[in-house]
Amino acid sequence: MTLNGRKKNNTAHREVKYQLAGWILFILCALFFIASSLKNRDTLALIGSLVFLVACLFFVFPLVRPANDTPGRTEKDSEA
Repeated sequence: MTLNGRKKNNTAHREVKYQLAGWILFILCALFFIASSLKNRDTLALIGSLVFLVACLFFVFPLVRPANDTPGRTEKDSEA
């Protein structure tokens, strides 16, 4: 791998780490919104907070479990 290729890979890795940190903060906010809505017995806020939490988890999932589409691999390779 060339030096330029390593820089791109390092930059991409760092970008994913920052994205993941941001989504973790959003999940933390959703948990606080859920706690607040439970404390205040606010059903509408609870529903909105749960939907927000699920949406955040959908965005986090591809970051923590990347797709198996690595370059150079075929569909037969991933079946083996």
